[in-house]
This record gives sequence, structure tokens and C-alpha cells, in this order.
Amino acid sequence: MSLHNLTPAEGSVKKEKRIARGEGSGKGGTSTRGHNGQKSRSGYSKKVGFEGGQMPLQRRVPKFGFTNINRKEYQGINLDKLQSLVDNGTISDTVNLEILVANGLAGKNELVKILGNGELKTKLNITAHKFSATAKAAIEAAGGEAVTL
Repeated sequence: MSLHNLTPAEGSVKKEKRIARGEGSGKGGTSTRGHNGQKSRSGYSKKVGFEGGQMPLQRRVPKFGFTNINRKEYQGINLDKLQSLVDNGTISDTVNLEILVANGLAGKNELVKILGNGELKTKLNITAHKFSATAKAAIEAAGGEAVTL
């Protein structure tokens, strides 16, 4: 072994090639930007969604209708789902948001609306943000109570 054939260990030296530092670097001249054109100039930045002059997707797709920014989204839960939880023994007599979140029927930040699909055979005290008219009638017919938050 001599001084002229000593080399650093594999992977220990990582030196990136410096762009625009002369022809000897192999990346001088145009500095990897090609020749003329907008992308070769300093200060170039393309607009978001720009497709080289082609009509951008954002403008090609038809747009219609109206989106209400104040809309409130409710997570709907049907009575038959609540009845199946009673049958499983998961819930007994009260249903509130914590119980619904724990059973994966709603997220912790969601608004909950109880819907009237299916039938309820058990007396339940249900607390939710909203009730449909049929759901409220079915809950009260079963002897339960519908409490609006």
C-alpha cells in the first residue's frame, strides 16, 4: 500500500457537483438549463396548473351549480343501526355523542343527525344535534326520549 493508492471508504465522501462553476466541472456554460427559452432565464417561475400553453385542466372541466360555503354537513345514523347496537349489547338505554364516537358511527368533530330508516324496539334516550321527524316519532313511540343538542 502506498500513498498514491489510498482512497476514502466507500460512501464516506459525498460531494455534489457545483453547477455553473466553469467548463471543467462538466456543468458550466448553460448550467444544466439548456439554451434559450423562458426556463433558461433567471427569475423564471411557472403558474400553478400551467400546461405549456395547452388549455389547463382547471379551465377545461365544466363548472356548474353553486356551493354554499356555510353548509353544515351532518353524519346520518339510522335507527336500525342503533337497534343492532342494542341487540349486540353494546348500548343499553342512553345514546350520546361519546358512545357514537366510541362505536365508530361518527367522528368526534362531526354533527350527528338521527334518521328514521328501520325500526326501534327498545326504549332509548338519544342525544344528537338533529333528528328527522320520522326518527323522533319512532323514538317517542318506543317510549324513549330525543334530546337535541
